[in-house]
Formats: sequence, C-alpha cells, structure tokens
Amino acid sequence: MSTAELAVSYAALILADDGIEITADKIQTILSAAKIQEVEPIWASIFAKALEGKDVKDLLTNVGSAGPAASAGPAAGGDAAAPAAAAAEEKKEEEKEESDDDMGFGLFD
Repeated sequence: MSTAELAVSYAALILADDGIEITADKIQTILSAAKIQEVEPIWASIFAKALEGKDVKDLLTNVGSAGPAASAGPAAGGDAAAPAAAAAEEKKEEEKEESDDDMGFGLFD
C-alpha cells in the first residue's frame, strides 16, 4: 500500500469515527490539515466513492464474518461419529499428499 493510499484510508477512518459523511472534499481537508502534500486528489475521490453509503464501523467490526459459517458440530448430547469422521478425513488428505510426492522422478535425477 502506498503512502497516499494509507493517508487517505486514515482520513476516511477519522471521518467515520467522528460520524461525519465521507466525501472527497472532507478527506482532502484532513490531508491538508495534516500537511500531507503527496496525495493526488483522485485517491480521495476513489475512497469516497467506494465508501459512499457504507457504515465503515460496521465493516471494521465484521471483517472476518463474511464467509460461510463453519459447521457447528453435533447437537447437544454429542455424537461419537463426528470425531471419527474428522479423523477419516485427515487420513484421506494425508494419503492424497503422499501419492502426489512420488511421481517417478526426483529433483536431481
């Protein structure tokens, strides 16, 4: 990440923290107040358009939760088959890795 992108990111975070709408003009104002001269105005516009209508605080608190949920496992009371299934799956992965290693030639052959 370049210094310009980092500076604009911090300016956007400052605006979001204060509850102020993130616009290119406001980002430029913060950058000029911080005496950061090397940022091209296009970066402020890009970040402002990317964050338009978004709740930045919500984005930050939900960073890792966008993917599919992991299996919750067995219901209350437990299930003895679940650990056995996990062990069988690991064994399959190990066998697959071993078969990939032996391809009939070596690195220095």
